[in-house]
Amino acid sequence: MQRDLGSFPFPPHLKRKLSTSGFRIVEDLSDVKPTELSKELSISVEEALEIISTVKKSEPRSTLQRGQVRGAVSALELLKKETSSPGIVTFCEEIDDMLGGGVPLAKITELCGSPGVGKTQLSIQLAVDVQIPEAFGGLAGEAVFIDTEGSFIPERAADIASATHQHCKHVAELQGIEDQISAVEDFTPEKILSGIHYFRCHNYTELIALVNLLPNFLEDHEKVKLVIIDSIAFHFRHDLDDMSLRTRLLNGLAQSLIKMAVAHQLAVVLTNQMTTKVNVGQSGISHLSPALGESWGHAATIRIILFWKDNQRYALLYKSPSKKETTVSYQITKGGIRSVDHQQTVMDTMKGTADESDSMNPRKRLKPDDPDNG
Repeated sequence: MQRDLGSFPFPPHLKRKLSTSGFRIVEDLSDVKPTELSKELSISVEEALEIISTVKKSEPRSTLQRGQVRGAVSALELLKKETSSPGIVTFCEEIDDMLGGGVPLAKITELCGSPGVGKTQLSIQLAVDVQIPEAFGGLAGEAVFIDTEGSFIPERAADIASATHQHCKHVAELQGIEDQISAVEDFTPEKILSGIHYFRCHNYTELIALVNLLPNFLEDHEKVKLVIIDSIAFHFRHDLDDMSLRTRLLNGLAQSLIKMAVAHQLAVVLTNQMTTKVNVGQSGISHLSPALGESWGHAATIRIILFWKDNQRYALLYKSPSKKETTVSYQITKGGIRSVDHQQTVMDTMKGTADESDSMNPRKRLKPDDPDNG
């Protein structure tokens, strides 16, 4: 039996509008979009979103008698399932090791950092890497990329896709494994770009509506193993002044994302901005902190802080249920995210020092490939 909408804790005026508009039971709202409900009831989109969100959370529970409870699994089974599922690699060995093999499935991973540090670049890299064929230890999946800032650059995705294809092709040729040679033939840059499903959200209502409808999309696209939102904070920081409403909407969004991640065994990656936080009790000392406040800090299972130091990019594993806090370096190349070649960095530094000394030395030794060398 369907639940009556009058039994929900809605304000009296909303209950009256629902009833007079013909919305009496839960089933009446099953296919209604927030914008449609807003027009039907002559209410704000935010109120319509809250109504639909509240109704969706009230899933009917089966009345099982004693001895009929099913669905329990052991902790050992959960551990085996978690360790057997490969993560999504980043092509930076240090970041992958820090995460225990890459970005994990069935969890929310948040990438926080200032503009230009590489949040979008890492997101695009993951959208490409989730498609690496199983013959190379990948997931052979697809990605959903939700862009809230307009920062997704197709040309950049093409560069990373091409570099990833070339890498896999090189590995296949080097090892001579038939499965890899066969798999890489179909793993083309064009196919990789086709495996990134792009959505553009211009405000937070579009974002929430899309997340609510995403499970239907995933039913039709079973290969999707990664959902990216770049960034989660943008519209909530600029378009919403009501902090209590913002907190409620964000909590509902987080619950929808983790439920989707577990149900479809996929990874959710969110990028977040940084904001200046002032510690009143410490003489007004300020520091950078992830945006959206402390309550949002509990939404993600894993939180990574990306930052600059001495002209070098670093990734700090700030929050993880199973890994210790670690900081590693990384770099962004034309081919995407890569490990820092420390030996090359040292050589470049030494070369720079030597060049400065040689510029003062009239008896400078010319290299064989120097154009001035005869």
